[in-house]
Amino acid sequence: MFERYNQPLLPRRLFLRRLAYHVAAALALLMGSLALGVLGYRTLEGMGWIDAILNASMILGGMGPVDTLHTAAGKLFASAYALFSGVMFLAVAGVVLTPLFHRLLHHFHIDEDPASVGPEDA
Repeated sequence: MFERYNQPLLPRRLFLRRLAYHVAAALALLMGSLALGVLGYRTLEGMGWIDAILNASMILGGMGPVDTLHTAAGKLFASAYALFSGVMFLAVAGVVLTPLFHRLLHHFHIDEDPASVGPEDA
């Protein structure tokens, strides 16, 4: 998926397409995580749709729950969902930042003179 060190830098248009693909994948991960949280709050805590979306969004965003939880199942779910949300934050950041870091590192490792690349480097 990514160009190797001995390949030229990807043109800007193709790089932006790659970045858009990664952002779309990150948004899909976030939407799936939000749906999981909403369904968990709906079924385990009996919240309405709006309250479930609000609580799931706030935990997924790192702010914490809004409403007081009343059931043991809801509290256990909120605890597990908060841990899951922290891992998802790292995963989404990695998915979005990977093409940017790769391009930066690739830019600094491009060999300007193709004749200087020996057979052991190819």
